[in-house]
Amino acid sequence: MAVSPQPNHSSYDVPLVAADQVPNPVEPRRERLDSIDLLRGIVMVIMMLDHTRDFVHNAALRFEDPTDLSTTNIFLFFTRWITHFCAPVFVFLAGTSAYLQLARGKSKAQLSRFLVTRGLWLIVLELTVVKLGIALNPDYRFLGFLQVIWVIGVSMIVLAALIHLPKIVIAAFGLSMIALHNLTDGIRVTSWRGPETPVPDLRAKLWILLHQAFEGFPILGFPSPVVFVIYPLIPWIGVMATGYVFGAIYQLNAQRRRRWLLIIGGAATLLFIIIRAVNLYGDPSPWSRQDNFVFTALSFLNTSKYPPSLLFLLMTLGPAILFLALFEGRSERGRIKEFFITFGRVPLFFYVLQWFTAHLLSILLHAAFGKPVSWLWKSPIDFFGSTPGVGFNLGIVYLSWITGIVLLYPLCKWFAGVKQRRRNWWLSYL
Repeated sequence: MAVSPQPNHSSYDVPLVAADQVPNPVEPRRERLDSIDLLRGIVMVIMMLDHTRDFVHNAALRFEDPTDLSTTNIFLFFTRWITHFCAPVFVFLAGTSAYLQLARGKSKAQLSRFLVTRGLWLIVLELTVVKLGIALNPDYRFLGFLQVIWVIGVSMIVLAALIHLPKIVIAAFGLSMIALHNLTDGIRVTSWRGPETPVPDLRAKLWILLHQAFEGFPILGFPSPVVFVIYPLIPWIGVMATGYVFGAIYQLNAQRRRRWLLIIGGAATLLFIIIRAVNLYGDPSPWSRQDNFVFTALSFLNTSKYPPSLLFLLMTLGPAILFLALFEGRSERGRIKEFFITFGRVPLFFYVLQWFTAHLLSILLHAAFGKPVSWLWKSPIDFFGSTPGVGFNLGIVYLSWITGIVLLYPLCKWFAGVKQRRRNWWLSYL
C-alpha cells in the first residue's frame, strides 16, 4: 500500500508504515509530528535562556555557579536548573529522528551514510561557526569548545554502525552506558593547566574526551590549537542510541503510544526519586540536608550534568517523555503551540543563531550602559579570570532572552517554510 508524503519535509515527516502493516495502524502524522517538534521547540527556547545568562548575568561573568547552594538563590537556581532539560532532550530526540527516517523508508545503508556525513558536518560546525558565535574571535590557537553539537555529531557516527544491530542490542548498549558509567566517576587523569604544565598523554586525552568534563588540552603539544571539552562522549552516545530505539514507539497507534509514553516517562521519573533518595549511586554529588526544607529540595534536584549522571538523565528525560504523552492528546493548533513548533522544526538553525544573538545583545547592553565591551570578543586563549564591572541582574537577563527569541522567530519561521516547500538534499543537514 503506497503512502503519500506530508507537506512538511523534515526528517520524520511522513507516515511511518502503511496502515495495513501493523495491528494498530498509525494515525495522521500531524499530531505525532507536532508532539515531537513542540517538545523540541520548548527546550530550544529554554536553552537560549541559559546562553543569554552566560553573556549577560553579572554572577555568570564572575564564573559563579548558579547551582552552588552556598551562594545561589531559589530564582537563580531554577533559572539554571530548568535548562538542564535541553541537552538530554536534544540528543535523545536526535536518535528518535534517526529511527523515524528508517521507518519512513530509508534503507539502513542510506541512513548510515546520512548519519556519518551529518555527524562529520556537525563536528565541523561546532569547531567553526558555533565557536565563532561563542567567542566572536577566530583565533586559530583555540580549536573550540566541544559541546552538544560535537557530541551529537560523534554519537550519529557511532549510531551509523549500531543501527545494523537488533534493536534489543542497541537498547542494551544505550541503557547500560547510561546506568553504569557512574561506576567510573573515580577515574581522573591529570589535566592541562597552561603552557607551564605538561601536556596530557594520548590516554589521558582520550579519557577526557570520553568521560572527564571541563578540561582543555593542546591537540598535539603546546602551542598547537587547544580544545576544551565540556561534553564528554559518555554517556551521550548511549542517550542517542536509546532515543533511536525509543522511536519504535511511534509505529504504534495513538492510544498505545500514549500509554507507553506514560509508562516509560513515569518509570524513569519514579526511578530518579527512589535512587536519589537512597543516595548511594547514580551521581557523584550526593544530596544533603540544608538549613531549610526548600534548600534541601534544591540539593535533591542538584544532579551532575558534566558528564550527565544516571540521575541527571532520569530527572530530565523522564518528565520530558511524560510531556510527549501530554502533547499526544492535543491536536488543536493555537498560537502558542505554533510558536514553539516553529523553533522545533529548525533546531540546528536556531541553535547556531541564538549564540550570535545572545552575544550581540550583551555587546549592545554593555555599550549602552558604558560598561567594558572588548572582553566580549577576546579569544578564549587570552581570557583569564573575570572582568570587573560587567554584567547585569537577572531581570535584564530575562528581558534580553525574550528580546532574542522575538528577534529570531521570524527568521526561524521563514526557514521552516523553506524546508517545508523545498526538497533540496542539503536542507536535511541544517
